[in-house]
Amino acid sequence: MDLSDEKVIELKEIANDIRISIIDMLLEAKSGHTAGPLGMADIFTILYFHTLKHDPKNPEWEDRDRVVLSNGHICPVLYATMAHAGYFSVKELKTLRKFKSRLQGHPHRDFLPTLETSSGPLGSGLSQAVGMAIADKMDAKDGDPSSTLRAGRRIYCLMSDGELDEGQSWEAILLAGKNKLHNLVAVIDRNNIQIDGYTEDIMPLESLSDKWRAFNWYVIEVDGHNMEEIADAFEKAKAIYEKPTVIIAHTIPGKGVKEFERDYRWHGKPPNPEEAKMALHELRTLGGKIKSEHE
Repeated sequence: MDLSDEKVIELKEIANDIRISIIDMLLEAKSGHTAGPLGMADIFTILYFHTLKHDPKNPEWEDRDRVVLSNGHICPVLYATMAHAGYFSVKELKTLRKFKSRLQGHPHRDFLPTLETSSGPLGSGLSQAVGMAIADKMDAKDGDPSSTLRAGRRIYCLMSDGELDEGQSWEAILLAGKNKLHNLVAVIDRNNIQIDGYTEDIMPLESLSDKWRAFNWYVIEVDGHNMEEIADAFEKAKAIYEKPTVIIAHTIPGKGVKEFERDYRWHGKPPNPEEAKMALHELRTLGGKIKSEHE
């Protein structure tokens, strides 16, 4: 289904608001990751405001799609998106990383039950998602007509490119391909950076798409900031029945703030007050330009 021009503008506004919230959160926390959350705001916007089958007012809805965040360090974008979608108050975002906060520095289900998993160790998220997808297929084999798989439930696993250095990731990729888990969609944040530098300097991943194809996955590559391409990729994944799907989303780390973009040093640090002021001015200026497209 093609997005209308009005819908694209609406989604861009939401993504920009999410980026503003991310900067506000990091400034208040004085710690956390900047580049990845800003870079993934468009992906999360499409997922939660267009693609995902979910209900913020009933987060335990049995037939909901499942979202697993494997690269838990980018949780500011997950929290900000969930807040803007109505899971909890946007005001609560200012509690990020604070003592007794529900919004821990990595997603923790014991603190925030609306999360599907706790995450932290890189490389483990896809294994969790594979387990969920296998369980849904097992339920379907029981012949239950109300099976979540038959109801169209999908498992979405968000991953970083850097975590593909972990051997566990490839064990999960192999198992998913073997079991033809068509109810599983992995999304790779292909931003080419990790905490120590650029991915191709530390542990080259290319040709990344060929590697996933060799493990029996259907591969889609998109511009991770093009709303239409992202939405179309998620829609295509629903039409694949013989294998799992991976969406390799080419993103710009630090997207939206020119001074942060493509600089791996922003992978794991927050902005100071002066940097945050500059970033918020840039994002709010961009937001004004987006809103003017409505007029």
